[in-house]
Amino acid sequence: MKVTPFWGCMIPLKYPQMERAVRFSLEKLGVELVDEPRFSCCPDPIYFKAADKMTWLTMAARNISIAEEHELDLITMCSGCTSTLCDVNFQLKKDRNLLNKVNARLKKIGRQFKGTINVRHLVTLIRNKIGIQKIKESVIHPLHDLKVAIHYGCHLLKPSEIMQVDDPIVPTILTELIESTGAMPIPHHEYLQCCGKACRDYELTLGMSADVFQSILNSQADCLGLICPTCFDSFDVGQIRVSRQVQKDFQIPVVYYFQLLAIAQGATPAEVGINHHKIMPKKFLEKLQGIEIPA
Repeated sequence: MKVTPFWGCMIPLKYPQMERAVRFSLEKLGVELVDEPRFSCCPDPIYFKAADKMTWLTMAARNISIAEEHELDLITMCSGCTSTLCDVNFQLKKDRNLLNKVNARLKKIGRQFKGTINVRHLVTLIRNKIGIQKIKESVIHPLHDLKVAIHYGCHLLKPSEIMQVDDPIVPTILTELIESTGAMPIPHHEYLQCCGKACRDYELTLGMSADVFQSILNSQADCLGLICPTCFDSFDVGQIRVSRQVQKDFQIPVVYYFQLLAIAQGATPAEVGINHHKIMPKKFLEKLQGIEIPA
């Protein structure tokens, strides 16, 4: 299987360990990545879209038109990128008038949106095209002793007509994917809560994040597992700010799903950059490193 990866801005520039984990895991699953250096920012599905929707549409359409040259589906690793690119792909395929306006702009740079490919988040690809059973078969280092609290975030599931990932109210995809690593997915009260990154009210953002952290503490999970670098940023670096504000040291390690999968497939925690995370308690690292690979 071949796909074109869209890494976005945050993973290459701030969290390259996530890219390392994805590349490790997909090689184990037999997925070939056809990299493309011409992509720009997606762009952002909230502030950029609100400020100038036509430019937002045109930039996203340009990215998709580049991927169309490869005749391969465009795969995203960030929920924000997924939101923008899926939304624009959906709108332009559905609305001929809007398509004509966007293509008139793209024509100035010699490009055209044709609507010939699909856009999807990587978790959707591996569940639907590879399958949970094959993921389990790739695991040589099952994370049996690890309890992982789930965080979906805002953009992966909604609007469901466009994203077409899972039930937006009672989703199961991350439960299935975490179980495939051997780890135990842990439900908690705030698992569908927004990370707060897009909120302009600083106090509101802190409060939302604190609610998530407290919910995870109550669940007694070992870590928080998610699939978006923006959410990761809110909960890893952001956890330091929240802890200072509410005067409570949460100490909840935050892990990108494909880091967990790569470790289960045989990578060491250091190989996928776990040691670069801001919140990484010694107890959690010892738990990861203490899982034995079967002979």
